[in-house]
Amino acid sequence: MELALGLAREAAQTGEVPVGAVVLGPDGAVLARAGNRTETDHDAAAHAEMIALRAAAARIGNARLVACDLVVTLEPCPMCAAAAGLFRIRRVVFGAYDPKGGGVEHGPRIYDAPGAQHRPEVIGGLREAECADLLKRFFAARR
Repeated sequence: MELALGLAREAAQTGEVPVGAVVLGPDGAVLARAGNRTETDHDAAAHAEMIALRAAAARIGNARLVACDLVVTLEPCPMCAAAAGLFRIRRVVFGAYDPKGGGVEHGPRIYDAPGAQHRPEVIGGLREAECADLLKRFFAARR
């Protein structure tokens, strides 16, 4: 999570919503990392999770990230939660909960849907206060 927080801080410095994501391989090694790039890339789908998942799949040469973990500073939105399922991520670990835009523990609860083809293990709230504070400070500075 420390690496993901660093990526979130870097994203904030470029005007991006401070979210960082890391994909860990079965041995715990970092396969890919990313911060949000929606503004930088002019791409609404350039969430940290999407970028990191795609990069990890490219790195290992397989669209399935079986036995890999996704660590992210904010509860994944429905798009990113669904993508993690499609990539067959073993475990999703996130920091801050997102009651408004989350798709794992809030909103559509992607992995609880009857049609979910893959249900990764979910661990929420890791370093929650620190992750949430980063987001709160970012948005407070813009108001």
